[in-house]
Amino acid sequence: MLTLCKYVVLKFKKIERLAVLSVLFYFKDFNMRIFNKIVQSFESQAFMKTIGAELDSVEEGKVIISVKLQPSMMQQHGFGHAGVTFSIGDSAAGYAALTKMANHQEVLTSEMKIHLLSPADGKVLKAVGSVLKSGKRLLVVQSNIYSVGDKNEKLVATMLGTMVPSIVEI
Repeated sequence: MLTLCKYVVLKFKKIERLAVLSVLFYFKDFNMRIFNKIVQSFESQAFMKTIGAELDSVEEGKVIISVKLQPSMMQQHGFGHAGVTFSIGDSAAGYAALTKMANHQEVLTSEMKIHLLSPADGKVLKAVGSVLKSGKRLLVVQSNIYSVGDKNEKLVATMLGTMVPSIVEI
């Protein structure tokens, strides 16, 4: 199963529009409604907009989110702040879990643990969220966050957590 969706946010006169660069779908228990639900949910997340995060890829059980590090996102030593690292990691893992849910369900983070492995000294942070175990009541998820520089990409944090399905009120 491969679902590849690459996005870029284009800014024209302070108006952001999500432009689809390429979309390739092979369907296997993954449908457009779930994909559209994730895209719409991501677009409505105020914090992800605030930090300029982008939804790079959506597959069944896997979501990639990236953010270009700005000076306001750095900690006192000039590295990307752990709060930004955690935020995109949590969102990537949560959306990965959402790809496993029925259309009438959402997910909430129940708990999330982070291991900060190395300073985020690149220009971009990239979170790769995935589902380790999908159950009726709990989903175990992970997220690996990479610092991407001009010529290298290094693992800076890994996260492990639990998501809880919730019902959407219609």
